[in-house]
Amino acid sequence: MYEINDIRKNLKVEIDGDPYIVVDHQFVKPGKGNAFSRTRLKNMITGNVLDRTYKSGEKLKPAKLEEHPMQFLYEQDNVYHFMNRETYEQIEMNESQVDKAKDYLIENLNLDILLFNNQPIAINLPTFVELRVVETEPGFKGDTVSGGGKPAIMHTGAKIQVPIFVNSEDWIVVDTRTGQYVERAKK
Repeated sequence: MYEINDIRKNLKVEIDGDPYIVVDHQFVKPGKGNAFSRTRLKNMITGNVLDRTYKSGEKLKPAKLEEHPMQFLYEQDNVYHFMNRETYEQIEMNESQVDKAKDYLIENLNLDILLFNNQPIAINLPTFVELRVVETEPGFKGDTVSGGGKPAIMHTGAKIQVPIFVNSEDWIVVDTRTGQYVERAKK
């Protein structure tokens, strides 16, 4: 059990049978009275956000989450198929469960999937992935007035700002946390 002084950002707790993640918290120790913590929590299944205040002495139950190493296999009819790299069991996730991670899913990508009560609830992507540019405007030599960036569409469907020297069919490295161009891939 967590005490209120254990509360910190990204802490995963269970409230009313659902897993929540601490989005923000503020520990308050007033001049009079007991200390308390103002906490903003996000439901990891539904995405709903709630604000709670915990008084000194209250306890929070840790969420029983399991992280499994998986490999993305393929997507068919908006259903995403993953294989456990240790047991070779396969699981499926729908498009709403995969959410924004679908922009970075390429076949055979190794990642981690978070399970709550043996149900997949979240995907932990690697920090960087290599994606192929399928559509972008051609860059012109000396065109630096536009700020040095242009939109590009990746083979996964992601839309990313890339430097003007990047062309269609180039492979680039993308940061999955921010969705930004990092560098050209060494392929």
